[in-house]
Order: sequence, then structure tokens, then C-alpha cells
Amino acid sequence: MPAPLVVQKFGGSSLADADRIRRVARRIARERATGSDLVVVVSAMGDTTDELLALAAGITDEPDSRELDVLLATGEHQSATLLSMALHALGLPAISLSGPQAGITTDGRYGRARIADIEPRRMRAELEQGKIVIVAGFQGMSEASAADAEITTLGRGGSDTTAVALAARLGADRCQIFTDVRGIFTADPRIVTDARQLPVIGYEEMLELAGQGAQVMQTRAVELGWVNGVVIEVLSSFEDAPGTLIEEDPFVEQRNKVRGLAHDRNVAKVTLVEVPDRPGVAHAVFAPLAEAGINVDMIVQNVGHRGATDLSFTIPEVELARAKRILDRVVRELGFREMTTDSSVAKVSIVGAGVQNAPGYAARMFGALATAKVNIEMITTSEIRITCMIAEDDLETAVRALHEAFELEKPDELTVGASADGPNAGAVAS
Repeated sequence: MPAPLVVQKFGGSSLADADRIRRVARRIARERATGSDLVVVVSAMGDTTDELLALAAGITDEPDSRELDVLLATGEHQSATLLSMALHALGLPAISLSGPQAGITTDGRYGRARIADIEPRRMRAELEQGKIVIVAGFQGMSEASAADAEITTLGRGGSDTTAVALAARLGADRCQIFTDVRGIFTADPRIVTDARQLPVIGYEEMLELAGQGAQVMQTRAVELGWVNGVVIEVLSSFEDAPGTLIEEDPFVEQRNKVRGLAHDRNVAKVTLVEVPDRPGVAHAVFAPLAEAGINVDMIVQNVGHRGATDLSFTIPEVELARAKRILDRVVRELGFREMTTDSSVAKVSIVGAGVQNAPGYAARMFGALATAKVNIEMITTSEIRITCMIAEDDLETAVRALHEAFELEKPDELTVGASADGPNAGAVAS
């Protein structure tokens, strides 16, 4: 019977210095002692990626995208080789592989590439020789011919994506994501002291939490896990404690309707004033942003008056300068009166399966914010999420107020006929 295969991923905080790398090596050694084959994906050490970006910015305001990807990929190379050395020092056979060496190919887009395929022959060969395979995350090689193939990176959090993709392709028995927290919480425990760890959360709920600012997991990694049926376990690399499983949750409709809160400070609001109210204008605004790879989130268009309307939307704050350059031309060409921007905003979201279908949850959210004297500037919803844009200065107040309003500090219960009369109305113990 073949040994179980485990894919583990360790983030930058887990590998921040030599002592932490040795600690990670000892954890890997304990797993190896159980008889498992291991593929370990690593992020860059500590703040290495930010430091490399700062170095590039010190050279030029607009670094060449190809050269930037080649530069950033070196951070994961460092981690992989040092961890392999630490395992050698413990007497364990290990080998470090870059993303391309591990057979990861991408669509070739610099800075935000998507994994196109994984050819696992090299990894399988090394595993068959009894080695622990250490893979540099966050990177791959374009699908071009070998002569002109290029290093590409997968964007922020790309090592999570690497790990889940490898687990899916290799048919791993487990996929473990080790971070600086021990799992998924109902809210950021740095803001809400009684935030509760969730033992299990469904893919869809986790996808919404990650998409709205929860930074424990990368959105694309959750998507890959969902599509490929990979159960993901989020654990702490600093303590031996149960983590959170991200998987299909058969009781998702019977649990409390709100499972958690997400927030995002990296938001900017753009408002186009007196936009001509005619077909094609929205496309003229959003198409060039899409072509530039700028993600637009919340969109609100006012009712038109006298042939014009105001159009507001949110984008990542880090993209604001680039978006303004793109939209300046659109404003001039289409005759908008002006464009205003505001980066002193934030988003807060409640997430839970069935939120949209359970009467009163929006009212409860808005009431809690009103009681806390938090003004709502924009609102968007999905089937399992309600998001409000608020002033950034009010964010922590809003998160605490919503956590209390939905009683998220209480353990999960399975519910029968839950209603807006209370977050746990009609609850029965599971």
C-alpha cells in the first residue's frame, strides 16, 4: 500500500528567520516520521517580497513586468533552498525545486498569472527516491516553447494557490496550509477579542470571506479546492492545535446564518460626476480598467436626471493611481463633469449561507451599524454576503458591533426555521 501523500504550505511569517526555518523543518520531520510522503510549498521569508518591491521602486517608478517577476521569484527560491538545507541537517533527504522545475506552467501574464497545467513527473520521481520535495510557491513558467519560456508569478497569496493546485494534481491525501493563526475565525481576533475559531467552513463561505478581505486564505486557492474537491486544513505553524477544515459542509443551510465577518482597508472609492446617461457609457468606463487588470468591486449608479447620472465604484487602493491615469482620458472623451476619489474608506461584510434568503438579516446589520453611529456609504450583496462601505476610521467599531449583534462568539448550532427574530431563533443542539 503506497504511503499517504501530504502537501504542506508554510507562509512567510513561518519562515521569517533561520530559527523559524529550523522549527518548520522539525515539524516536517514529525510528519515524515508517520510514514507520509511530503511535498512542501514555501512562501518568501518574512517581508522579503515587500523588500524586493521596494528595491525595484527605488530603481524606477514603473519596473518592467518581466524583470519584476524574475526578481520576486527569487524570494521563494531562498526559502526553498534554506528549508531543504535544514532538513538535510536533520538527516532527511530533501530537494528544492523552483515552480518551473516542479512542472508548473502558466498563462504567461506577468504579476497575475494563472496556472495552466502541472506536469508532476519530476516531483513523482523525487518522491519515489524517498525525498521530501520542497517547491517554491507563487511562480511558474509560461506555456511558450522552452526556448523563450518566461518566469511568471501568481500574485499575492500565490503560494496558497500553488499548494492546492499541487494537491489536486498529485491526488494528495491532505493539503495543509500553515500560517501565523491557527485557523479561520468569526472575525479578526486582533479587533474582536472574543472572536471564535470555526472548526469547519464551506468552500462558498470561505470564498466570500477571502474575497472580502479575510487574509488567511487566497481566493484562487479556495476556488481550486472547491472545483477539485481538495479538503484544505488551515493550521498554525507556531502551536500544535486543531485548525479549520475548508470543505463541503453538509450542514451549511442549517447552521447559524452568519458564520463570519470580513473587512478590507485596501479600498478606494471612485466617483464619476454627471456621467452621460446613455447606452455604452458603463462599458467605456469599465472595459479599460478590466484590460489593465484592475478589479472593480462595488458599483452604484444613481437614478439619472436631465440626461446625466453619478457613477461610483470601488477598486483596490493600491490600484488608485493607475486607475486615475486610465480614467482621466475617459472623463475627457465622454464629457463627465469631474472625477473624485476617496481612499479613506473600508468594507465590512457579513457572510453566511442563506443570508439573502433569511428575512431581516440586512435590517439587523444596518441597525447594528446605526446604533454604533457608523454611516453606510455603499451596499452590495450576494446570495451569502452583505457588504457595506464605511469610513475607515469607523471600521473597528463596525466589526465589533456586528460580531456582537450576530452573537458570533457563541458556538455553531444547527437551526430549524431560523428567523430574523434572533440570530439563533429556533436553534436546537446538533
